[in-house]
Amino acid sequence: MSALGGARLAQPGVQVAPGAGAPALPAGLTGRSWLVADAGTGDILAAQNAHWRLPPASTLKMLFADTVLPKLPRSTVHRVAAEELKNLGAGSSLVGIKEDLDYRVEDLWRGVFLRSGNDAVHVLAHMNGGIEQTVAQMQARAEVMGARDTHVVSPDGYDEDGQLSSAYDLTLFARAGLRNADFRSYCATKVAVFPGALDQATGRRTSFGIANTDRLLGRYPGLIGVKNGFTTKAGATFVGAAERGGRTLLVAVMHPESYMKVYDETAALLDWGFAAAGKVAPVGQLVEDSAGKDDAAAQTARAAQAGGPAKTAAVRRDEAGVGGWVAAGLCGLAGMAGMAALLRLLTRRRRARRLWPGTPSETGTEAVGATAVDPAEHAESRPGRA
Repeated sequence: MSALGGARLAQPGVQVAPGAGAPALPAGLTGRSWLVADAGTGDILAAQNAHWRLPPASTLKMLFADTVLPKLPRSTVHRVAAEELKNLGAGSSLVGIKEDLDYRVEDLWRGVFLRSGNDAVHVLAHMNGGIEQTVAQMQARAEVMGARDTHVVSPDGYDEDGQLSSAYDLTLFARAGLRNADFRSYCATKVAVFPGALDQATGRRTSFGIANTDRLLGRYPGLIGVKNGFTTKAGATFVGAAERGGRTLLVAVMHPESYMKVYDETAALLDWGFAAAGKVAPVGQLVEDSAGKDDAAAQTARAAQAGGPAKTAAVRRDEAGVGGWVAAGLCGLAGMAGMAALLRLLTRRRRARRLWPGTPSETGTEAVGATAVDPAEHAESRPGRA
């Protein structure tokens, strides 16, 4: 394994340096690779096989967003062509994009972050110049970040031979993304209304509700996001970020022994990290993404030039929630039909919270509004695909 970030990260097994009063690591962790880091300082508080190269599944979409999101203005409207929806892998997770219809870029990004939609990724990649160009740019972006364990084959994280990353690299992607206000807003959005097909009777555009498949979002106190995934080769993967007491922690978990454990183990490691902060010595360091920091500074400068201050994380999270969507975008998207769809979705999700870890409303096919969408976030590849 690589020694990037510190010599201990090249050693196999658990790496932790407890001091006086440090809590013990959670018992029974099954992830083949995991990492706990302070997003502010870059200190790695503990890790296991941080540089193991494993299939990343849809967590690779964080790198896709790091690469493409800054290039496409969120208000841009794009008409989807049939060729942009071709060559999606069998069993891909989809948000339900239709050809020959218009979509705003911000809607497409909600499809990427909330539904892990490979169809949304492919449309955005074509807007960026094509799949091959986007993959090459993602690889270049990873190298600039210092993510040397990552090899990109597809932009959506679908199982492909040679497509690899590591807990260390996924943490870099999440840290870089959270410095971008739009990335942070999208990954924190719990529910939204997505444009649907045309109603043949009225000729008007329909809409349907979509919900974030991140099962910790709204359940773990202070959780910001970031991205989950599941494929046949990768098993479950997840990167989560949470804030508490002015500290932001990042946790990456790759390939635990079962699907739901990726959330349980992430939550346990976040709890441990907040309790252990200041009581353990760092075992490594996240390398700095100078390009990403420059992007964040430029974004703040543009906001100031536009006559308004850069939004705080609290404001962005408020806008990312249901209130922001209802106030700012619901009327423009779907009117009363969209409101009704969103309220039905919220009712189901309130019931679902009592049934953690999983309910039919989160694991079956939901028909909301005019379009049926499969919400299974673990569909980047069909089960059994090698």
